[in-house]
Amino acid sequence: MPDSIVVLIILSLFLGTGVWLVFLWAVRKGEFDDTEGPKYRMLDDGDDLPGHHDDRKEDTTGE
Repeated sequence: MPDSIVVLIILSLFLGTGVWLVFLWAVRKGEFDDTEGPKYRMLDDGDDLPGHHDDRKEDTTGE
């Protein structure tokens, strides 16, 4: 029983190290660089702030 636990611990360390190395490779390759997001996020800036008043949503029926 202890032999299988040692094997599983070593296997999990190798698997975790492999996943970490793939993540570092992806970061260095630029997979997580967002070049399109900021220009669209600028357009939505302030729409979801508390207390933001949007005149287009008011009832303009005159009642």
